[in-house]
Amino acid sequence: MSADAANEALKRTPLYDLHVELGAKMVPFAGYEMPVQYQLGILKEHQHTRARAGLFDVSHMGQAKLVGADHQTTAAALEALVPADILNLKPGMQRYTQLLNPQGGIVDDLMVARPADPAEDGTLFLVVNASRKEVDYEYISAHLPDTVRLEPQPDRALLALQGPEAAATLSKHSPEAVTLGFMGVRRVPVGPFECHVSRSGYTGEDGFEISVAADQAVDLARLLLAEEAVQPIGLGARDSLRLEAGLCLYGHELDEMISPVEAGLAWSIQKRRREGGGFPGAERIQKELREGPARLRVGIKPEGRAPARDGTEILEPSGARIGIITSGGFGPTVNGPIAMGYVESSFAKPGTAVQLMVRGKPQPAHIVQLPFVPHRYLRKA
Repeated sequence: MSADAANEALKRTPLYDLHVELGAKMVPFAGYEMPVQYQLGILKEHQHTRARAGLFDVSHMGQAKLVGADHQTTAAALEALVPADILNLKPGMQRYTQLLNPQGGIVDDLMVARPADPAEDGTLFLVVNASRKEVDYEYISAHLPDTVRLEPQPDRALLALQGPEAAATLSKHSPEAVTLGFMGVRRVPVGPFECHVSRSGYTGEDGFEISVAADQAVDLARLLLAEEAVQPIGLGARDSLRLEAGLCLYGHELDEMISPVEAGLAWSIQKRRREGGGFPGAERIQKELREGPARLRVGIKPEGRAPARDGTEILEPSGARIGIITSGGFGPTVNGPIAMGYVESSFAKPGTAVQLMVRGKPQPAHIVQLPFVPHRYLRKA
């Protein structure tokens, strides 16, 4: 297949023409043509999001509804596939969880929201990863009872407004949205547009994810970009921001062999589910919760200036292999190289000295506590 033919096969989000207009460098990502950076460049986009507010196009993500007769019915259907307590999820809140396979490995990680409106009782909103959405939809649909149906929402776009000035900016166009606390969700107007807004995001900063009709996405983006505090931000800075925040990326920290406990996500499994099980791979996961897993996701700080990329081997000081880097690069806020990876549990304690095999040479590093940059989520509105 020629390069032109390959590019033709790529999908485009509703904001594609706006990205081009704004001078974005477009790259293939998860089957889409996506902006990796704009004219500011990755470093300045990263710094701008940490200091002010960045606008991200995440419309490539999968949005779907799970619909049943009532919340109990729909929650029970989803709890058969995820380890989170969905039954006790309050109206107007969302929860992070993972789709699991029978071995307890992660098919995908996702957000699950329960609408605040009683008229939508029995509906859950799902946001899944772009690279996994077709796999997810097929997997979920194949395991649903006849009383619950999955409804993908391809006519929706998704924008993320992130950073310390995100709330002040959004308040000008949606006073209702900024009353949300962290992980709160509500259907509210943003300017003239009816949106589904959550106070969440994947940068470690306070911020919002805004679902809007695809044919209104460009106008909503222009409305927010007209604010002096807001700059468009591409995938390059999105990745460095989430790495500094110590957040997992599917296909790197997460895959169908890795369990939520190994990934450091045991916090996302509530007490009722830990004790009661009833989800795929429960026996493995409950054992890991009791006894600890054989490997753990950790933060790693190289001691030099050379970054360690994914696939880099992690060695103990004697030279024996103990793990592998899953994400690595330069942390602009940290002003140095940072990485995440998996190591044997006995080497997972912060402060442990390790070596990274970079370009065939062992480089000193040590295990550190995640995140690299403290989270600044707003816990209470």
